[in-house]
Amino acid sequence: MAATEAPAPQQRRSDKTKFFFIMPAVIWVLIFTIFPLLYALYTSFFSFRFGRINQFVGGANFARLLTDSNLHNGLRVTLTFVIITVTIQMLLGFGLALLLNREMRGKNILRAIMILPLFATPVAMGYLGITLFYEINGPINELLRALGGAGVPWLSNPFWAMVAIILIDIWQWTPFVFLVSLAALQGLPSDLFEAAEVDGASGWQSFRRITLPLMAPILWLILLLRLVEAFKVFDIPTSLTLGGPGRATEVYSLFTYRTALRFFDHGYAAAQGFLLLIIVSLIVALLFGQIRSVYQEERN
Repeated sequence: MAATEAPAPQQRRSDKTKFFFIMPAVIWVLIFTIFPLLYALYTSFFSFRFGRINQFVGGANFARLLTDSNLHNGLRVTLTFVIITVTIQMLLGFGLALLLNREMRGKNILRAIMILPLFATPVAMGYLGITLFYEINGPINELLRALGGAGVPWLSNPFWAMVAIILIDIWQWTPFVFLVSLAALQGLPSDLFEAAEVDGASGWQSFRRITLPLMAPILWLILLLRLVEAFKVFDIPTSLTLGGPGRATEVYSLFTYRTALRFFDHGYAAAQGFLLLIIVSLIVALLFGQIRSVYQEERN
């Protein structure tokens, strides 16, 4: 019976080399993901104030989550923001992608203009919103008055302050949905549409029977990315309204920030972070299940 041959020296060196290349990624994940997550979990079980651990409190910080009305308000504001913004961004972005995927004059210029808001930082967009929505002589209210209407209390009324934040976020992130959707539309096989046209299918039938089924996995993925990002919204509400008037626009991330860095209740802030992590993880799990079912239907 022949003895097993030992691996050649060159092969052994190759095996060691691959670990050398993946080591930076492993170190990055350990330092900036695993360690902060475990330390936050450790902190959530203590009364951790002003950078010092006072005493072990067990699940008291998590029990506070059930009775804190301010936290419930932040969660309600965030859910409202996420549902409205993501829905409008998906519909508007995909609609614009369908429109600019057609042959038309100047479409390349229009595409370039569409993605410009992506290059602005959210904080800058928030401060720009202060100028745009200025109630006394801001450009939007001046335009409304010129058209015969009345000025809108954009930043002093709870309802309109929320509308202002939603409009700024839609302005900035609709181009993301547009860009990814347009790239996916351009990758669809044209022979399917040509065959449908030969068979006498209308534009609506081609869209419903060909475009939507082929775009479904991409649209679910875009929805997943936008939902995760929208739940973490912080910059625009902080720079535009500081959570006001009152707590009308105090999103969950802003409330957690104030708990940790204004009231220095780090243990409770860590518990808040894990609550948001659980909520987003459940939503992501549901969406991944939906994406998997879509792929399975396509294979069948």
